[in-house]
Amino acid sequence: MPSPNQITVSQLARLIGTPAAPVLIDVRIDEDFEFDPDLVPGAFRHPHDSPEVLLDRLSGQRVVVYCQKGRKLSQGFVALLRCHGIAAESLEGGHFGWRDAGLPRLRADLLPAPGAIGGTRWVTRHRPKVDRLACPWLIRRFIDPAASFLFVAPSEVLAVAEKFDATPFDVEDVFWSHRGDRCTFDTLIDEFGLEFDALARLATIVRAADTNRLELAPQAHGLLAASLGLSRMYRDDIEMLDAGMTLYDAFFRWARDATDETHDWPLARDGGRT
Repeated sequence: MPSPNQITVSQLARLIGTPAAPVLIDVRIDEDFEFDPDLVPGAFRHPHDSPEVLLDRLSGQRVVVYCQKGRKLSQGFVALLRCHGIAAESLEGGHFGWRDAGLPRLRADLLPAPGAIGGTRWVTRHRPKVDRLACPWLIRRFIDPAASFLFVAPSEVLAVAEKFDATPFDVEDVFWSHRGDRCTFDTLIDEFGLEFDALARLATIVRAADTNRLELAPQAHGLLAASLGLSRMYRDDIEMLDAGMTLYDAFFRWARDATDETHDWPLARDGGRT
């Protein structure tokens, strides 16, 4: 039974990947992190002895903190945050609890370095349609919620990446891009180790829509139509991304919770249509 200021692994797992996910903070000491250098998806590392540095960033947010076993470091960090009015909880069992439940963990060694004001920075071609909206959604929901995205002319992606310390994606001849018949969304999932069943279902739909192989998944027709519609609705790529976040949130929740659900038109009592 968790204490009043704790959240269980199963409770947290239901929140990961959704807009309701808390801010996740890993306060393991370096020795513990080096022993097991992965993160709960969406978490960032922070020293256990300086919670006050984060007060402005965490104001108004729900926060979950974990250390190696969910004991003194995370519980003390949470207690200090709560002294300042932050709605913080510790993860029952800590990192070991998440690991021992067999849940996917994020490969921390592949994370780009955060920028000066926090959060990783990524750059790709402007006017996104499918993969270039799906990837930012995946990054913000499972890899780095504070990530920022630069949309620039195709010919300038690599130069902008160099000059502005951004990670290029979904362009030719970079690490984060298509591989064979799989798209960049697949690459992110594979490399970061995000082996969630719902993400695998969603990846098939994204791949089908992005590579014009709509026969791979019937839902790809709808995703492609909605994506093209967004591109006509928004001139500004950041506004389009904001709308796309909601679109992919809906597809993810369908992939996780509603694949067996259907919708039938109600029948009248005499057996005919109402």
